[in-house]
Amino acid sequence: MNTREYIESGILELYIFGRLSEEENREVQEMSDKHPDVKTEIYSIEQAVINLSYSVAPYLSAENYERIREKLIEKHSGVVDMPVRKRSNAAQYLGWAAAVILMFAFGFQYYKYNEVVQEARTAQAERSKFEQLLADVTIQKSATEKALDLVRGKFTTTVELAGQQAAPEAYAKVYVNNETKQIHVDLAGLPEPPEGKVYQIWALRLDPLTPTSIGIIDNIRENKGIHSVGFYDAEAFGITLEPAGGSPAPTLEQLYTLGKV
Repeated sequence: MNTREYIESGILELYIFGRLSEEENREVQEMSDKHPDVKTEIYSIEQAVINLSYSVAPYLSAENYERIREKLIEKHSGVVDMPVRKRSNAAQYLGWAAAVILMFAFGFQYYKYNEVVQEARTAQAERSKFEQLLADVTIQKSATEKALDLVRGKFTTTVELAGQQAAPEAYAKVYVNNETKQIHVDLAGLPEPPEGKVYQIWALRLDPLTPTSIGIIDNIRENKGIHSVGFYDAEAFGITLEPAGGSPAPTLEQLYTLGKV
């Protein structure tokens, strides 16, 4: 039997898988020593076994790899020179890398969470400001509408107040509705009061001259300059500049406007 027939007989595969008797193993070993092509074929079969092991179990451990290697060498010492496979630290490094990535991922998610929470708080604060502004505008709108209704009312009397010596260019208007018992004053014609000063509205009875305070205005631009004051059956109205908080009697030297009903 020539070497080709010997190789194709299948005995080498049985040798690799440990299915031969001791005598048959010695025979194969002798053939391998004498014929390089037999030795090469044995090596090829062993490589095929290793490759098959990897294809079936891609995560073949170093221990299993070494066990297969030793088993093969045990059958035919010196035939196959397989390098010892060193244990790789790749899995360990990958584990650390995954842990680091996971840590950064959690950190990023925590940062984004805080960012979203802060944005939500900011949005809530802005919403609260907007709601407060809307409420203020609604109140002002309501007050303005009521003032306009009074000004345009059928039973409303308009009293013109002219500027006096303390402020010749000043002017104001008083709107009196005897039916609804309401009085509004329009202070658009008055200058901004100095710091620490307010405008005080007086209802006057002329005989004898009796002033009655019906309102103190510290922000003349509020409600478009139109302000509601107390109702009083007056014969005239005057406006004076007084210290903050008002005065019990008008300061005549600071009489800005005056008008008779």
